Amino acid sequence: MRELNRRFRDQYGIPVRVIRWEPETQRVIYMRQGYEHECFSPLEQFQRKFREIGISGSVDGVQTHSKQPERQDHD
Repeated sequence: MRELNRRFRDQYGIPVRVIRWEPETQRVIYMRQGYEHECFSPLEQFQRKFREIGISGSVDGVQTHSKQPERQDHD
């Protein structure tokens, strides 16, 4: 288990704070503002539905994605 403090947005744009990564269970543990209990998501689902705020890369095995600007072709 690895303690973290990283911010992500879910698929609806709502921010969450990732507090822990559990490699043995492949779960990402996070907190939602205004909700006192820990939430969790399987890694595969988290990778599809969450995007890190501010940076892209990998968070201890949790691959993050940043939105890339759409390419505009010019003739």
